[in-house]
Amino acid sequence: MMGLKSVLFSGILLSAMAVGVQAKPETGSGLDKSLLPQPVYSPDSGLVDLYWAAWDLAWGRVKHQDGIPQSPYMDENLWDDTIWIWDTEFMVLFCRYAPSLFPGIQSLDNFYKTILDGEPVSLKIWHPDNPPFFAWVEYEYYKMTGDKRRLEYVLEDNRYLQRHFYWFEKLKRGGSRFSKMPVMLERREKGYLWGDVQSGMDNTPRGRGCNGEMLWMDALAQQALAALYIERIAEVLDDPSTAKEFAGEYAVKKDLLNKYYWDAEDGFYYDIEEATGDFVKVRTPAVYWAMLAEVPGWKQAARLVEYAQDEDEFGGQYPWPSVSRSDADYNGTVGDYWRGGVWLPLAYMSTKALETYGYHDVAHENARRLLAQMSETYKTFEPHSIWECYSPSAARPGQRVDGENLTLVAQDFCGWSALGPISLFIENVLGFYNIDATARLVEWRKTGWGEQGIRNLRFGDVHTDIVADGDTVRVVSDKEYVLKVNGKKYKVKAGTQAFTLK
Repeated sequence: MMGLKSVLFSGILLSAMAVGVQAKPETGSGLDKSLLPQPVYSPDSGLVDLYWAAWDLAWGRVKHQDGIPQSPYMDENLWDDTIWIWDTEFMVLFCRYAPSLFPGIQSLDNFYKTILDGEPVSLKIWHPDNPPFFAWVEYEYYKMTGDKRRLEYVLEDNRYLQRHFYWFEKLKRGGSRFSKMPVMLERREKGYLWGDVQSGMDNTPRGRGCNGEMLWMDALAQQALAALYIERIAEVLDDPSTAKEFAGEYAVKKDLLNKYYWDAEDGFYYDIEEATGDFVKVRTPAVYWAMLAEVPGWKQAARLVEYAQDEDEFGGQYPWPSVSRSDADYNGTVGDYWRGGVWLPLAYMSTKALETYGYHDVAHENARRLLAQMSETYKTFEPHSIWECYSPSAARPGQRVDGENLTLVAQDFCGWSALGPISLFIENVLGFYNIDATARLVEWRKTGWGEQGIRNLRFGDVHTDIVADGDTVRVVSDKEYVLKVNGKKYKVKAGTQAFTLK
């Protein structure tokens, strides 16, 4: 194993925050797990085993390639000559737990520099109009690492976030020099034309029954999310002009979603027909992009949470099917990809949307059930792996329907499926739902009474262990911070200490 060292990413030195990426060892050598958070969870050791399996698979996704702006980078585990925008964005959200090992945030530069700077690249971007939520993941990475220099790089030095937002706004349908697939997104007065594969939901039944072109609710919500987080990043960097500009962009998109896409009778944001404005009533968890973007009011959000709990919609023993269980095209047996299959990116995004409005209990329960399904699949289904997506009705991988044939989805998909065993496990099963280096704060929603917690957690310049056994929490830290357990604050000092929960 090579020692930790500073490396150049995208022409800037990130050693100031000690967030360089350790060079990947030669083939055959292992992952240095001493640099990873170490979960403790006596209620179900299988989830801990799955956690470590996910990191091992993710380590194999750290790729080196000549002729690209940023190498090493995180590969999604499909084709070696292709990269996907939304896969990479989602991978940042587990890589941020080990930024010295996994080049998650740096991998985004392969899109910024190719799309916006015109740098030559040996890889192709499969869908340049894939979901655009760079600003959200940049902000979440900043909260974990405290690396303000990265924010300056993307907002001030290169204006990547602002430029991509407006680039997305001006897209026209057709081919592009750096993609394998045509662009299908195009701005309209009330939203965006798009396509199923470009949205990421390849064979979704969305659009069924639509007369003419459809305006996609999630494209509008994702641009609202981008504007919201560009505004927040600008506020961090004390840039009031940019903050004001994107507050205005956000307000426009929020107003469009609530004015045209919200069905008050069903309590749901639907896609709409462009010509008539009629709702296209196919329900999928893509609706939670609007909730993540803080578009609905509290009463609207409460309606959406009902769908997350309803076993005939997105709840139940196997939560987050990719289309409502009440839908005519729902495949309850094998999932048939985006016609019922359980996908970790949708599940993770939807869980964060629930958290945004304070529904931590629902977020925890759905995450617990999903992780139980993934763990049982890992233990009982051969080959023992982590899969591209899962069945909506059993502990097994999803399958695609091809005529009379069924095809298993891709295995070893870490890739974005690591969001479950790593991120959902840490944040919603263990319950460390807010780790904020910028506020020197850890918020823990602790449930149960067995031994549970996390060791070797690093956020910003803090290195800490937090482990509970019953009502006693033992903490070891090298720096001061605030630990908030089930709403009660405890001041952590450098050294070893114990707190009795009340």
